[in-house]
Amino acid sequence: MASDHDDNGPGQYSSPPCFMHELDPEFRTPLSDWTDVKHWRKAERERLIAARLAVSADARTAMSQRIGETLDALIGDIAGRMVSLYWPFRGEPDLRPWMASVNERGGRTALPVVVEKGRPLVFRAYAPGDRLEKGVWNIPIPAEGDPMLPDIVISPIVGIDPGQFRLGYGGGFFDRTLAAMPFKPLVIGVGYELQRIATIYPQPHDIPMDRVVTEASKGVVLRAMMT
Repeated sequence: MASDHDDNGPGQYSSPPCFMHELDPEFRTPLSDWTDVKHWRKAERERLIAARLAVSADARTAMSQRIGETLDALIGDIAGRMVSLYWPFRGEPDLRPWMASVNERGGRTALPVVVEKGRPLVFRAYAPGDRLEKGVWNIPIPAEGDPMLPDIVISPIVGIDPGQFRLGYGGGFFDRTLAAMPFKPLVIGVGYELQRIATIYPQPHDIPMDRVVTEASKGVVLRAMMT
């Protein structure tokens, strides 16, 4: 199992390192060490969550619907595929209606479950109507079910940079989980355009998204599919 590197200390992952000199030189002088990066990420995380929560609930609902439509265009036929989503938290895109539609079209869905700090997440099958219980941070999780391995992992972002590196909540769960999986799923980060930032100061343990979808992505995805 890969060792951890969350916001409390260093570790090693299977993803390749990203060197600071590769960052956009117009953004800012690269931070010098992990302590500086950790402090910067904490402040940036708080800023971005506040900005997300400042958007009206109606606007977030509309943006979430557009994100779901773009996921359909990006993924294509969902039948027979296992998709891990998430239960919305602190203004994240609410993809529960899209989750229901996946199940209606022959796909299967799962939710991530925190087992304990310092360990990878597990994915537990869940469909709308299944029994839930409170997990870490009181986020609902499936009350029962065997662990599953998803074909597609959809992860909410706090921030995202041009290299598709994701700023999360600082626990290291996402990177730890991807590094420990026996095969590479399609990993899609979802969020709002306001969460795009110049860099997260990626570290050797950070694993980039394969794709990023926001409320503004649909036209880009469709043009890419036509070329």
